[in-house]
Amino acid sequence: MSFTWQYENSAGETVGTSEEFDQRGEAESWIGTAFEDLLEDGVEQVRLLEDGTEVYGPMSLRPE
Repeated sequence: MSFTWQYENSAGETVGTSEEFDQRGEAESWIGTAFEDLLEDGVEQVRLLEDGTEVYGPMSLRPE
């Protein structure tokens, strides 16, 4: 079982994916520290995937 983040631009197009994480909590902690760098790279939203199946998303990286 592995978790990855799918990166999307403002149009909802996939523009990349994260490294793989063994645990969901690790993936969620990582996105909490990486979101500012992702925004600078043009990523607007993400989806969490477990073995390629969507767990949740899209989730905006912009503060509410």
